[in-house]
Amino acid sequence: MSISKKSGSYDVIVVGAGAAGMMCAAVAGQAGKSVLLVDHASKLAEKIRISGGGRCNFTNLHATWQNFISDNPHFCRSALSRYSPQDFLNLVKRYRIAFHEKHKGQLFCDVSAEDIINMLRSECNAGQVSWAMPCKVLDIDRSPDGFVVTTEEKILMANNVVIATGGLSIPKIGATDFSYRIAKKFGLKVVEPRPALVPLTFEANDWAAFVSMAGISLEVDIETGSQKNKIVFREDLLFTHRGLSGPAILQISSYWQPKQSIFLNLLPEVALSTELIQAKTSSKKNLTNWLSAYLPLRLVEGLLAAHGFDGNLRIADMPDKRLQLLGEKINRWELIPNGTEGYRKAEVTRGGVDTRELSQQSMMSKKVPGLFFVGEAVDVTGWLGGFNFQWAWASGVAAGQGIAEQI
Repeated sequence: MSISKKSGSYDVIVVGAGAAGMMCAAVAGQAGKSVLLVDHASKLAEKIRISGGGRCNFTNLHATWQNFISDNPHFCRSALSRYSPQDFLNLVKRYRIAFHEKHKGQLFCDVSAEDIINMLRSECNAGQVSWAMPCKVLDIDRSPDGFVVTTEEKILMANNVVIATGGLSIPKIGATDFSYRIAKKFGLKVVEPRPALVPLTFEANDWAAFVSMAGISLEVDIETGSQKNKIVFREDLLFTHRGLSGPAILQISSYWQPKQSIFLNLLPEVALSTELIQAKTSSKKNLTNWLSAYLPLRLVEGLLAAHGFDGNLRIADMPDKRLQLLGEKINRWELIPNGTEGYRKAEVTRGGVDTRELSQQSMMSKKVPGLFFVGEAVDVTGWLGGFNFQWAWASGVAAGQGIAEQI
């Protein structure tokens, strides 16, 4: 798309045509504001397109401010309360998009993520939003009349600028640090970004015993943090050649800190030490055979070898202390990751523009009137399962309404 408005002056220029950017542009446009939506990509909303295995986990029915991480955790309450999952669902229903609920309130398109992209494009068109794609923004400056937006094609003017360019996750689809550079240029603080919702890795030597388990998946309890600030999720865990992945790991990765331990309970419904000791009087099986009734055989063999247990020993012949220790190793397995798979595999970026710099009602900078930040660019990171899209919708609407209410 090329710039589709002859005039180079707008009420608002939205930089970034993703989830938050399109939502903001649609709201402001439908309120009668002249809006230009600019994006450096040639393909619209690629992150929506690839999300949820191509079906877009577009919200979560249970989303509240408590499902989000931020250095300023209460900031997101206002936007999320004013634009709820039900509000977005009503929009989806109005466009007759077929959807279904999966795990724990996660909503997905029945057919394709393209349905959500087409809906947002239609909402923008209803607000007579102008488009500039592909069009790279080189710089943004203040002027006596608002903002000067310098693109590769031309110089544009706007009363307001909304930065909706996201974070650093998934660089192959065009992620950049543009939002952070603009924030810093205008004197706004940025909470240090890092990969979130990302697989965890381990030192090759430490993980050698578990490489053969790659592909094994099971439901676990996973924990990290201090005793006073403990975080626990129950989700599926996936073993990989380099470490651990799956929903359990993606969730905990947003809270995990370097050099910190994670704890896995591979049998969250079983007090294994008690079961093992009781089995001494009734079972003639060896350790491997007995445990394979609870866990995949390949996993049992790897765990026993890694923790120094002979799987051929009969349970009846083992001391209670050894059985107690084995139960503890499986019910509370301590591991220390050496890092993550990085932005290449991260679904989102934790950190971003410090929310203390922004109005929680409108997402506008307190220092720079007319400059807004929305979506993943901001230091608000949701859990896995549609929460980050809900933040995109809610923050985009908040900014759009803030612009619409300007006199």
